Amino acid sequence: MNKAAGYFRCSSFESIDGDTWDRQRAAVQICSANLGYELVYEFREEAVPGKTEGDKRPAFQEMISTLLSNGCRTIIVESLDRLARAYAVQEHLITYIASKGLALISANTGEDITAAMMGDPMKRALVQIQGILSELDKNMIEAKLRKARERIRKSGKRCEGRMPYGTKDGEHATLAFMLRLAATGVSSELIAEELNHAKEFSRYGKPWNPGTVYRIIQRHQLTQENH
Repeated sequence: MNKAAGYFRCSSFESIDGDTWDRQRAAVQICSANLGYELVYEFREEAVPGKTEGDKRPAFQEMISTLLSNGCRTIIVESLDRLARAYAVQEHLITYIASKGLALISANTGEDITAAMMGDPMKRALVQIQGILSELDKNMIEAKLRKARERIRKSGKRCEGRMPYGTKDGEHATLAFMLRLAATGVSSELIAEELNHAKEFSRYGKPWNPGTVYRIIQRHQLTQENH
């Protein structure tokens, strides 16, 4: 069975703890199974905007280096906008992948994007149109969000980023538990273990990890110091 690598990307730190990885992985796994590939590698690009060039993407560089050294020649992404949102960057990355003798497959269509881009002119044009529409969609969403943020700011409400942990229903008691243990010198690792043992999971219903616990405690402490 031919081997393949999954390439996943999220644009911001706010997305890292969300469901983006599960969604992208599910799409890539289904595609690889349908096309007869064995998914043997996964590369996660965390908090890297879609307009970022390839030389500033650590996971992308690691992926290319790994694949060139082990014989795996296929990369699968959920969709072209997971590779890149900006059309110029998207086309450059596809061309770069093809130049290394690697293939890029989009899970949402099952198409070999590199073959389309490097072969039939009509297919190349269709891939280019997808990229342009993806960038247009992103720009329109950003414009709508910008206007929404302006309206919210005028009302005096918070509108930047996710609401801090502890502000949503059901989170206050968990935050208080974290802060109480942290104040007695208990490490983030042990706090995460205690929460998971008690099945008091994160905002997204997933087990806690020490890094997330540490960031929540630090953010709360900094907020208190600034008030």
